[in-house]
Amino acid sequence: MVFSPFTLPALAFLSLSASASPRPRTTSSTASLKLAVRINSEGITNVVAADRARAQALLQGSSSSSIDATNAVRIYTTDVGVGSPPTNYTLLVDTGSSNTWIGGYKPYEKTTTSQDTGGQFSVAYRDSSHVSGEEYLDTVTLNSHLVIEKQSIGVVADYHGNHSLDGILGLGPVDLTQGTVSNAYEVPTVMDNLYAQNTIISEVLGVFFSPASSGDSSGELTFGGYDASKTTGPVSYVPITSTSPANKYWGFDQSISYGYTPILTKAPGIVDTGTNLILIATDAFDKYKSATGGTLDETTGLLKISPDQYDQLLSLYFTIGDGIYELTPNAQIWPRSLNSAIRGTGTTDGIYLVVSDIGNNSGSGLDVINGYCFLERFYSVLDKTNSQVGFATTEYTHATLN
Repeated sequence: MVFSPFTLPALAFLSLSASASPRPRTTSSTASLKLAVRINSEGITNVVAADRARAQALLQGSSSSSIDATNAVRIYTTDVGVGSPPTNYTLLVDTGSSNTWIGGYKPYEKTTTSQDTGGQFSVAYRDSSHVSGEEYLDTVTLNSHLVIEKQSIGVVADYHGNHSLDGILGLGPVDLTQGTVSNAYEVPTVMDNLYAQNTIISEVLGVFFSPASSGDSSGELTFGGYDASKTTGPVSYVPITSTSPANKYWGFDQSISYGYTPILTKAPGIVDTGTNLILIATDAFDKYKSATGGTLDETTGLLKISPDQYDQLLSLYFTIGDGIYELTPNAQIWPRSLNSAIRGTGTTDGIYLVVSDIGNNSGSGLDVINGYCFLERFYSVLDKTNSQVGFATTEYTHATLN
């Protein structure tokens, strides 16, 4: 989470260009970018503590690039080219932050398209580590159909983090970049520039993740729209919430019921690819814990249930706008094939629930985080053009994988 070191007079605020060399608007409606999932081979002791720390950082509402890669069990990455000719960098995909930066593991290779803006960027994390360095403009190649000229990117000079990753691809709203670069009020995101340069016809991002426990452990981002071939039903939309701080992210209002029992009513939440679990307000979690009979596993921080309790588990229903999204019993449990990724579980066939405590009661302004375990069961559409978020079912919504 960023704690900006820069306090500049209003007259000194500059905006980095979002309209370099505009081209005629493409006739193609969308272009897709393939993702890969990585499992943290070193494991993590307490996945809930890691996710909850991120949640509390998001709740503070500061501008942010907020992934702590060292604490992620599952992370989705994509290879992005920078420069001309491009050097490929493996970047984390993050909808909870908006700055794009490189140089964490692989150093920045300057080419004829590299332009130093003269600005300094700085991003601080919840664990007191940070990234900082210079802000450049450069050609960024997501794939052959998604090439951005003069994209603003941070080039790190000081990095402490996951040494198999090169940086972050920020896909959150542009407001989250405010205060992160010394000579700019905010910096246009990848999505901003794709639209400004007429590469896509609308500022819409489709997000598809297949569960890591499935045979197809991959994902896909679709820029300019969504991929209907990945959905099994219509997309239902809901407006961006007006409640702060959820409204600074891809935030929306939702209600949750366990079976027929309401546990959370019209609460603001966000889509966040940087969170592994589904986090809900403490008062709602207490109701969920009581209803499921789960007991807290001190090592993992997850609720653990017996096979008999799993057989009695009811579906968890998320009401979002006019849509009702069913998280089946199988979708509520951590993939047993990935138990080894959580150090200290003690058993490979233990059953752990993926719904956990966000760390504050409802009414905080951020009561739900729909992380990977939700997003791997539903297709999501992040629509800046119409200030809305949409969801649809996929082939994995009711699949038995875990």
